[in-house]
Amino acid sequence: MNSSTPAASKPLPPNPLIPEKYLDIPSQRLYYLSLGLLCQSIKVLDFIWSLASGEDRIITCRKWLLVDFVYCIVLSQLRIPRLEYSKAGVILQVVLLWFLDGVLFGGINVNVGGFLGSSIGFTSSLSGFSSSSDAFSFRNFLAPLTFGLISSAAISKDSHLLGQHTVRMSPISTAHLNPQNLNFCLSPTNRAVLIPVVLNNTNIAGLRYSVTPLGYMEDGSKGKITMHDMTSRELKALIQNQLAAAAQPSPTNNPADEYDEYDDDEETETRSTLQQTQSMAYISLARPGIIRLERVVDNSNTDARLIISEAVVVPCPQVEFAKDEGSAVDSTRCAGQERETQLKIKVQGVPPLSLRWISTVNGRRERSLVEGIEGDKKDDTTHKEDIETSDVLDNVLLTSSPIITRVPRPQDVLLPLTISLEDAGTYLFALEEITDGVGNTVRIGIDAPSTETDSVTKTKTTRSYLVLKKPVVSFGHCSSDTPASLLIGSEVAVDIRTEYISRYDLPLDVSLAFDPPADLKAKRAKGWEKTLQLNAQDRQLNFRVNAPGEYRILGVKGKYCTGTVQAPDVCRVVQKPRPSAEIKWQNIQDCSGDTGVTAFIVLHGTPPFQIYYTMRRDNEPATEFSKTITSSRYEMKLEPKSSGHYAFAFVAISDANYRKVELAGPSIDKMIHPIASAEFSESQPSAYGRSKKIVNSCSGDTVDIDVDLRGTGPWNLELQIISPERAEVVQIPGIETSRKRIQVSIPRELQKNGGNFEVNLLSVEDASNCKNNLSVPGVQVQVKRIVPSAQFYGSPSERNIVIAEDERANLPLRLTGDGPWVVEFRRNGAPRTIRETFSDRNANFQVMNRGLYEIDSVKDSQCSGTVVDGASSYTVEWIPRPSAKLSASTQAIHDTYNGSYILPPICEGVNDHVDLDLTGRPPFEIMYNIAQNSDTGGTKIMGQPIFNSIQPHTRFQLTTSTPGRVYYEVKQIGDAAYPLAKSKDRTIPRNQRLLFEQQVALRPSARFRNHNRLAYCLHDTLVALDGTNAGDGVIVLEGLPPFTIVLAIKNIAASSVETHKITVPGHTWRVNVPAYTFTSIGPHLLFVESVTDASGCAHAALDPAERAIWADVAEAASIIPLERREHICVGDAPAFQLQGSPPWTVGYTVNGRTQTQAARTSPFAVMQQQPGLFAVTSIAHQAKMCKAAVADLRFHVHPLPSAQVGHGKRIFQDIHEGDQAEIVFTLIGEPPFTFTYQRADISPKKGTVGKVLETHTVSRVQNKEYSIFSALEGTWTVTSISDKYCRYPPMQPEQALEKHK
Repeated sequence: MNSSTPAASKPLPPNPLIPEKYLDIPSQRLYYLSLGLLCQSIKVLDFIWSLASGEDRIITCRKWLLVDFVYCIVLSQLRIPRLEYSKAGVILQVVLLWFLDGVLFGGINVNVGGFLGSSIGFTSSLSGFSSSSDAFSFRNFLAPLTFGLISSAAISKDSHLLGQHTVRMSPISTAHLNPQNLNFCLSPTNRAVLIPVVLNNTNIAGLRYSVTPLGYMEDGSKGKITMHDMTSRELKALIQNQLAAAAQPSPTNNPADEYDEYDDDEETETRSTLQQTQSMAYISLARPGIIRLERVVDNSNTDARLIISEAVVVPCPQVEFAKDEGSAVDSTRCAGQERETQLKIKVQGVPPLSLRWISTVNGRRERSLVEGIEGDKKDDTTHKEDIETSDVLDNVLLTSSPIITRVPRPQDVLLPLTISLEDAGTYLFALEEITDGVGNTVRIGIDAPSTETDSVTKTKTTRSYLVLKKPVVSFGHCSSDTPASLLIGSEVAVDIRTEYISRYDLPLDVSLAFDPPADLKAKRAKGWEKTLQLNAQDRQLNFRVNAPGEYRILGVKGKYCTGTVQAPDVCRVVQKPRPSAEIKWQNIQDCSGDTGVTAFIVLHGTPPFQIYYTMRRDNEPATEFSKTITSSRYEMKLEPKSSGHYAFAFVAISDANYRKVELAGPSIDKMIHPIASAEFSESQPSAYGRSKKIVNSCSGDTVDIDVDLRGTGPWNLELQIISPERAEVVQIPGIETSRKRIQVSIPRELQKNGGNFEVNLLSVEDASNCKNNLSVPGVQVQVKRIVPSAQFYGSPSERNIVIAEDERANLPLRLTGDGPWVVEFRRNGAPRTIRETFSDRNANFQVMNRGLYEIDSVKDSQCSGTVVDGASSYTVEWIPRPSAKLSASTQAIHDTYNGSYILPPICEGVNDHVDLDLTGRPPFEIMYNIAQNSDTGGTKIMGQPIFNSIQPHTRFQLTTSTPGRVYYEVKQIGDAAYPLAKSKDRTIPRNQRLLFEQQVALRPSARFRNHNRLAYCLHDTLVALDGTNAGDGVIVLEGLPPFTIVLAIKNIAASSVETHKITVPGHTWRVNVPAYTFTSIGPHLLFVESVTDASGCAHAALDPAERAIWADVAEAASIIPLERREHICVGDAPAFQLQGSPPWTVGYTVNGRTQTQAARTSPFAVMQQQPGLFAVTSIAHQAKMCKAAVADLRFHVHPLPSAQVGHGKRIFQDIHEGDQAEIVFTLIGEPPFTFTYQRADISPKKGTVGKVLETHTVSRVQNKEYSIFSALEGTWTVTSISDKYCRYPPMQPEQALEKHK
């Protein structure tokens, strides 16, 4: 048994008509709602346009009824989720939209008088004005709100003064063929031309024209004149075809077929400049000839007057180049090939012809003109005659243009054109324009651009020639004098230089020949000849050769031109030999044996050379060395510095052409003992000049000097000590090591007082007893016996300084010895010493930190020194920073939790202060923060002022202008040593800042919530009134409840004041004093004298404008008419004088329907909008209080009269001279009538009135229809009408009120 779940039983919603795979649901809603918004926006624009134009809006209303219906039905069919409605909902949508369409577009009129009391009212400075209800459209309601941008229906279409009668005089009918004297021609593509005929005030029924053939003779020997008739149907068909052709985009025509560049512009200009009474017709002609208009008939079978004119239709002139012959056929040629070429131009058209062409040579354009081109027959010319007055018929008008009586037949002419092609470049010849004998101009090459460089074209109207320079070739960077070098086993590139190469002359063939040298010919080497080709993608021409010899350029030839071979035309290639060397060895001997070898080298090749050799000592691996040699002969000495068995060998050689060619040179093995030598070590401290070294001695009788020895040990060294007084030679035998430290005794005369002496090496002797005299730089010894010292300057009491924080202190020093000095200091408590270098004996040691500074050590440029006892320390102290604290006399409670001092509370605005004790150097600056509790639960900074004081005990003013909890925090203190301007970033730490706070109590205040006047009747008590605004008479209290209010009530009429004291538990109180009764009429003033709250503070200053309100006490109201009339008109505004206290409420009836109207000023007027009975029934004042009934105050309202011209329609009547038109006036209302009509000029613009020509007033008309007859042209309208009771247009309300004053 199956049971259906609730979800299964509920029907699924239908899917949208448009699946989601094509368009998702949100996008469907967005697009369809956007479409609806667009439709409503267009509807609003249609509504505004209909208001401005004043036209019939029924058609627009029907359109929007259909659009809204289709929109709602389509929406229901789309089934878009969240936009699905039931059938009842769709019907309701359609009904609401249709109702809106009816309101906007005049289908439905809205009577707003029933629910607005009176439709539209305005109040002037003198009187109140309102209107009674009437049925009117939504446009009437919108018009006043737009300030004149949209007029009401009564203004845009006056229903009381309707219609107008316009009389127009029919002008003379004329016809003018070809009014602008245009030229027409027949081209191969345009088989027929349309000739315009301008008609003025003519409804054409048919026309007749004649065609005179070209070359016509009066004796009839050459053609005859033919007549042609056209009906109105044929003329309309031509006009329709012309309009259809103008609407379609015209295809691009051949420039040769455009017979005249101005035809289209002139025809368009003719159409655009037609006057309102003119029209255009066309005559189609498909053969050449002279066409004249013979007769034009309108619909009334009346002949139109013809203006003498004609149109000439000829074949369009044509021009083109004839077929080229001879040398003109070649478009590309070489310079100097043929200097002149003859072209032939074929010209066709009515003579005499004129031809323009353009010649462009290498971008320089030049125009040429030839006129008077005719064939052999010159008797056929164009004849023009001026028409005499006696030749004009009755229906023909004169024209100022001469009449063409004869045009010759077209001719074909062949013109020769000789051109010069001497210089190389690009030549272009283009036919530009040809004009025939009747003025037809054909533009051919006017839009043709000048050809690009090296381009060749040939069309019917253009000829171009490309004259090429002859190519020139030669060898580059190679000749017989400067041959190219060829290495053995490689190739060399040979370049061929080219000039004047055109891409149109490619490919370029260069012929080459090779002749081997004589030695290769003996080896059966053969020469050759071949051709190289230079293509368009190649930038230059080169080839590679691998054999020496002579290469010669035989010739060069391009696609069109044979070129020239310039020198050098021969390139010699020489093969370079590999480098080689001849080497001989020779021993270098001394007393100790062989000390080295000498290699004598002779080099063959191209310098510079680089020779590579190896040296191996004993069993050590060989080391390779190289030597660069710039000459062909060189002597190389190889003398090792250490003893041993050496092997020397040369392995390779390089020159300018070859790199590291293997060299099978001789080698040599030798046992070498180098000669003994010695020199002072490079580890000596410094140099003296470029040769001597300097050694310093600060103490002792000896000085240590290092000596480096070479050769075979042990060595015997001999040195010399030279002092200022004597010289001494010292022998040092048996030195075993190569580096020996020698202790040299200081001369006696220098041991005590110091000075300088010199040590030089004289000779050295090795193990072979071979002694070598030495000539090496010596060593200068500087003996110093004065020890440098350092101390602080000043007595013990002076070696103490006090500075401000962040300042520098200069500690004076006194130094002895030779600078520069390196001094080390230490500060008590510092982890490491301070090392400074000084160059002045009286230098200053700069410090910033406080403490005790001591000199630890000193060293000058030569020796370490000593520190003077008792003068090695210096003390630096800081000036204490200023501070502030509350004076003991200040009453405050210290909160240990946050460290703040709590001051006694005070009332708002009461002066208060605290006393501060300041320490430091005056004057003092105190920067502090002022804060209050914020609405978010924290605190907010109210300011950060600076307080100045010159006394250590000062008074600090507190801020009491703002109620609430006020917090004070001393952020920074400055004095003379630490001004705030220099120590803005050095604030007091938060845990050390002075904090104090105070509670400022709010002063109580009272004010009325609004200033609305209270209204009471006589003998009422002062209690809250029912039906009034809830905020009227309410006093708003601020402070700490409960409050005590003293309320004063002043009777202005009696000049008496009563006071009442009321206790209020909350912050608001509505005036309620039952003990007070109003005993007289007039204004009463209620004001608050004082207010107190629970804080005990005096109340704040009460604002006079907010502490008081007025109460008006009045008797019963009354209404009195300013004018006693029983009959009034629609649009009149009867005025009434209102007595009592404003505002008043006036009750009245219109045709039995009760309405009320509020009035704030007196007098009061009511605009009457509909006829019937108008009666005032009641009046009340003081917010509809003290109401009184009114009797016997009624008016009979009559409708406004109306007048119509032509039964309310726009009548246009055309009459001829001598005829009269009847103008009928229809009068509506109660006779007798008086009306005024006027005649005005006919305005050329629709909706505007022309100049008024005459105005007439007709009185005492008893009938409701009146007629006049007139033969004048103009527009008749009615401007005003009066009947028995009323006048239209009525007087303005301001005029009516002025009348009643």
